[in-house]
Amino acid sequence: MKKYMTTFRERLSYWTYFVGQNVYYNITFLFLSTYLAMQGITLWKVSAVLFIVKAWDAINDPLFGYIFDKVKFKSGLKSLPWLRLSVLLIPFVTIAVFAIPDFSETGKLIWFGVAYLLWDTVYTLTDVPAYAMLNTMTDSLEERNLLLSVNRVFSGGGYLVCALALPILIGENVGMSYGMAVAILSIISALTMVPLCVNCKERNYDPAEDGGDFSFTHMWRYLRSNKYLLTYYGGYMATDALKTSAAVTLFVSFYLFGKVEFNTILTLLGMVPGIFAAMAMPTILKKFDKFKTLFWCHIVNILLGLVIYFAGYENKVFFLVMTFLRAIPMCTVGVLAFMFTPDCAEYGQYKSGISAKGITFAIQTFSVKITGAISSALALFLLGLFSWATVEAESFEELAAMGVQQSETALNGLWIVYALVPVIGMIISTFFYLRYKLNDKDVQIMAKCNSGEITREEAQRLLSREY
Repeated sequence: MKKYMTTFRERLSYWTYFVGQNVYYNITFLFLSTYLAMQGITLWKVSAVLFIVKAWDAINDPLFGYIFDKVKFKSGLKSLPWLRLSVLLIPFVTIAVFAIPDFSETGKLIWFGVAYLLWDTVYTLTDVPAYAMLNTMTDSLEERNLLLSVNRVFSGGGYLVCALALPILIGENVGMSYGMAVAILSIISALTMVPLCVNCKERNYDPAEDGGDFSFTHMWRYLRSNKYLLTYYGGYMATDALKTSAAVTLFVSFYLFGKVEFNTILTLLGMVPGIFAAMAMPTILKKFDKFKTLFWCHIVNILLGLVIYFAGYENKVFFLVMTFLRAIPMCTVGVLAFMFTPDCAEYGQYKSGISAKGITFAIQTFSVKITGAISSALALFLLGLFSWATVEAESFEELAAMGVQQSETALNGLWIVYALVPVIGMIISTFFYLRYKLNDKDVQIMAKCNSGEITREEAQRLLSREY
């Protein structure tokens, strides 16, 4: 039996943490745009506030990454103190985002802007330390890949809980308000995040390695030397910034397919391949380099996306079949997505001699949040260009009773936002991915060099190419 540095209890606690964390993320990523579009607020104004709030992200994530690398707790821990604080705060700020009072339009925008800014800040505390903890839990690349692979199963579980439960709760049949549904999910999610704070250990960490003289100069020097971190997340951001489909899926289900519960079918079709992909990934990565796997799945995803867009939505059966087939490469890319950040952290330390895991994972968190906001804001902005009719309703039950109809132009725009814009983003990201040259074998050699198991001279002899 394979011997790991972590215990099964630790690994299970680490994985269950991401169930709750992904519920929180997907509540905002999947449903915030729809919620805001049902508050009677002009769409371009909502888009503007989203962009203004995300200006804070340009400072917030790198700043926290710097703080994370700089701060040394008396306990000798690196990530756990931050995670324990975040688990206490995240339910309250999430509920606040979806509890906009019956104010004037300006009042609603101010409430949303402040609440979302607080949510954005707290979510950073749930994310950067959780991923950086991979490097302090174990120095084995194989064990990290296992933790990240199975992590995607549990993260998918969080997505599934959110994507299935919320539409049902706010749908035509149940008719619960957004605020009440989000409150219920937030409380349950917090409970799944607690075990990590209690059971997981940071053993592969020496506070002295962070260096008390870590400065902004060190941070920028580290980032400039870590070209593969910037290359990979350049591609990631190009894809996810234009992933406007998630922001309008409920409207697609309601207006194009007749019922908001159709979203449940789309969710299940998209999730089943993801579960199998995540479970099979540790075995796949023993035989294939993970970046090559991601790249070719990315290309297939583009081709199938173009087929779906040009085929249209009139033939529902064909659309569902193609959605399921496309979910296979799409989910594989999703499972692999965050496996490259630990690799880039090892590469960055190897190249610069600076251990800066906080800023490395802050780039990951920054990329996730800024692209989520851009895609949501862009989706609403584009719908506005297609003359989308503004509505005010607390649930889809209320919206159905109102009988609001959208024009043919608006519905065509909805299909473009859902099916075509994301493909354009993936095509752009391909040019970034063509410049990414790290491979698994070389990363493991760099990790051994960084941990002192081998000398730099030995590492240079073993590497497949000069970095």
